[in-house]
Amino acid sequence: MNRAAHLERIAEVLDGAAGGAKVPYPVGLREVTVRDARMIGAGLRRLTFAGPGLDGFESHAPTEHVRLIYPDADGTLRLPEQVDLALKWPRPLPISREYTVRRYDPVAGELDIDFALHVGGHAAEWAAAAKPGASVYIAGPPGGLVVPSIYDRYLLAGDITALPAIAHWLEKMPADATGWAFIEVADAAEEIALVAPAGIEVRWLHRGTAAPGTSDLLEQAVRAVAIPEGERVYAWIAAEAGVVRPLRRWVREVLRAEPGDSDVTAYWKRGQADFDEDHEDAAH
Repeated sequence: MNRAAHLERIAEVLDGAAGGAKVPYPVGLREVTVRDARMIGAGLRRLTFAGPGLDGFESHAPTEHVRLIYPDADGTLRLPEQVDLALKWPRPLPISREYTVRRYDPVAGELDIDFALHVGGHAAEWAAAAKPGASVYIAGPPGGLVVPSIYDRYLLAGDITALPAIAHWLEKMPADATGWAFIEVADAAEEIALVAPAGIEVRWLHRGTAAPGTSDLLEQAVRAVAIPEGERVYAWIAAEAGVVRPLRRWVREVLRAEPGDSDVTAYWKRGQADFDEDHEDAAH
């Protein structure tokens, strides 16, 4: 892949009628510094990163992610090696976690990442304690899911870990977009202000005292949607692995989405610290 090939591919997907596609980007390694830290609602902590390491950073799609790299338990920081337009990772792999690019402003030289706070999460606990001046290395984005504005309706669904991606997506949608966005949170305190087209029905689903990843609220909300006959719908769903399993079946058996018309992803798995769905699928 040459340095401009991904831009050509992004333009091709956006101009076509085949549907969404995941486009790989050249992958870089960057050191960034926390410029600002604040809470967004009761469940997300936003870190704004800056620094010369962001020069040349690319962001093209609302669900793309970067990987934050942390020192080992003994304090040793082992970083991947830049090889052409990719990274060669050391073995064993260093401690790292993936997070959605919430906002990138090339003029201000700022990158926002929203961290869902939870006890026992390596990155979440780091983010909760991070103050301006703290630095971290980030790798990526390795690519993005590019979806053209050709659909009659869009269906977005996820828990709080998917909220940054959903919020970003809603902001980027055409003003005349229609559809639904279902977001599961603990309660009203975790809701945040969203900028969405008037035709998108945004519904917050309150989990209450149920543990994260144990509720069927998302499944119920998605299954209750009435899809107008003959309309083409794009479905994007991301949450805990057990929660998305029946929704993946719904997309396949009820929505009957064609290739390129959906993306259903397990962002995390109960009881597993650094869940990676791609590795999980490869192991089975």
